[in-house]
Amino acid sequence: MIKNYVIEVCCGSIEDTMIASEFPIDRIELNSSLELGGCTCSVGTLLGAKKVTSIPMCCMVRPRTAGFHYTERQFESMLVDAEELLKNGADGIVFGFLNEDNSIDTLRTKKMADLIKKYNREVIVHKAFDATPDKIKACEDCIACGVDRILTSGGENYPNIEEGFDLLKELIEKYNQQITILVGGGVRDHNIRTILDETHCTEIHMTAKHMAHDDGDYVEVSRENLNNILSKI
Repeated sequence: MIKNYVIEVCCGSIEDTMIASEFPIDRIELNSSLELGGCTCSVGTLLGAKKVTSIPMCCMVRPRTAGFHYTERQFESMLVDAEELLKNGADGIVFGFLNEDNSIDTLRTKKMADLIKKYNREVIVHKAFDATPDKIKACEDCIACGVDRILTSGGENYPNIEEGFDLLKELIEKYNQQITILVGGGVRDHNIRTILDETHCTEIHMTAKHMAHDDGDYVEVSRENLNNILSKI
């Protein structure tokens, strides 16, 4: 924790986890394919990451890119993935289920939340939330389903995250006793102080990424970028 802020870093590999662990952070969101916005991490990655750090680790369960309205088979596979990750030490599961109209799919959200709570772990809805048309209702739906935390930029992303500040403040002021609003999406060294000051958030999520190359481009956590961001808090 830095200056009473809970810091979460998004990691896509064991190597990312090792870099993030060099800093005074509080939580890791572990996934795969950061360049695609993050997909389900493997059990092998989770087990390897847990060997190199004791920092709490919440795992992404997302079977594909491009939306959050899944087929029944995809949904069932997500439940299986979530349970395997929970059995192998995940401290929480990060997911998002939307209906065709992009409202929160409360039936599936509740089913996933109930599974996670069976293991006494954290229930987190990711930035699928930002696609919902009515974010106040979406937040209330998440609360009703037993969600512990929502990752959101207020519907906006870098470089326009400032346009989401009013909504973020409203969510935090109205619901901070019922659910945690984790602010993330375009957090950079030049804007993190403004984000913290303007939204009054207590938790913030960042990737601190840069492009790497190995017969093709991919995204990884940058030690330099992470240091630069954290130094501005």
